[in-house]
Amino acid sequence: MPFSDIQGQEPALQTLYRALDTGHVHHAYRFEGPPGVGKEMAAFSLAQALVCERAGARACGECSACLRALRIADDEPRVPAHPDVVLLQRGLYKGRISANEATGISIEQVRRIVLERVGYRPHEGRALVFIVRDAEELTVSAANALLKTLEEPGQNTHFILLTSRPNRLLDTIRSRSLPVRFSPLPDALVATILESKGLNPEVAPIAQGSVALALELASEEAIKEREDFVAAAEGAIVARDLAAAIKFAETRRERDSLRGLLSFFAQSLAITGRARVQSAPADAERCAVRHHVVLEAMRDVERNVSPALVLESMIVRLRQA
Repeated sequence: MPFSDIQGQEPALQTLYRALDTGHVHHAYRFEGPPGVGKEMAAFSLAQALVCERAGARACGECSACLRALRIADDEPRVPAHPDVVLLQRGLYKGRISANEATGISIEQVRRIVLERVGYRPHEGRALVFIVRDAEELTVSAANALLKTLEEPGQNTHFILLTSRPNRLLDTIRSRSLPVRFSPLPDALVATILESKGLNPEVAPIAQGSVALALELASEEAIKEREDFVAAAEGAIVARDLAAAIKFAETRRERDSLRGLLSFFAQSLAITGRARVQSAPADAERCAVRHHVVLEAMRDVERNVSPALVLESMIVRLRQA
């Protein structure tokens, strides 16, 4: 995954290129942006450049260090083969970390994987690079344990924090890391990537600019789930009484899954509305109103309102629209 493999993130990449070319790579970066837009690819590409044996500004991509920086072990824990590219993630070190990491990256992982290592020189490379996946999952104690190291990590030591929810990071963590923002990818680019993998590009508009989400949405199972959800919602809207709405709302769904289903429902309403603007303006207006209602339901999900209450309220409002 060299930098050249990353598409649609030119501003972020230019920031990293300038740092590498001038020799002023920051000691702590915070790569922000939605999942599946190239943040992790960029992090490993930067790590590759920093440990490259040929000591150029950019990675040669051919030396042993470059190859091992990108190669992830097949066995657990699935970490990079290069000893100076160190990965942190909740639950990654189950065999080595005794702490329960069901809710976040523990202070034990930070102590054993970072703090016990950070005071030493790189094993073999020019730099020591720590990549933290889903950095917003650092527990408060783990984040606090990392603060001094983030501020003064030592010579040739770098941190790259990956996060899709930077607002969940402690302010002290944000203040000690330099943001590099990765934007949602254009729908056309997502569609092209799907096509290159032999998948249906029509899901691109509901993938929120994320290739990871697009790949998930393009599976046959996911397509059927979305179609069934919309059909059930439409059935509840036109039913004679609210019994169908209550039954629809009682169908158990995980919060993350529900967010995606509602996004698809909103997108389908938008597409239908645009198609009917000329031929049936009243229908188009109704679709616009319903689209707004579904967006409100999505915001309620984000605010941690009960999924059942969200769906019941949404159907009641859609019946009135």
